[in-house]
Amino acid sequence: MNNNEIIKLLPYQQPFLFVDILTTISNEGVTGSYTFKKDEYFYKGHFKDNPITPGVILTECMAQIGVVCLGIYMLKEEISKDNKPQIALTSSQVDFFLPVFPGETVTVVSEKEVFRFNKLKCKVKMFNQKNELVCRGQISGMLKAE
Repeated sequence: MNNNEIIKLLPYQQPFLFVDILTTISNEGVTGSYTFKKDEYFYKGHFKDNPITPGVILTECMAQIGVVCLGIYMLKEEISKDNKPQIALTSSQVDFFLPVFPGETVTVVSEKEVFRFNKLKCKVKMFNQKNELVCRGQISGMLKAE
């Protein structure tokens, strides 16, 4: 299963897909990126005249790349077009350090902590284009094939 196939198996679509590319993936972790387009729907009302990306959207981006993509990769033997992944977020704890503005590209780096009984827990970090730490935390989810 290649990186593009993993992205196609994600249960999201625009305007709620926050994965552009996966650059590396293994059983131990994943790295990927997303560019927040200047016309994303959530910028219209999030800080009038000075839009920034909401923290919940940054967390979602980290979860999609860092947990869901990694989980699909780890379940690749069980997942197919007819046996799609089912995903549920179980917990997240994220600390935020820098804002992400419209038009910025972020890189998410996720490291598997535990994958047991279909629960995946990861340490996840997000960096901006200057390689500055935007946020970091721990995100967990339950994954299984239909």
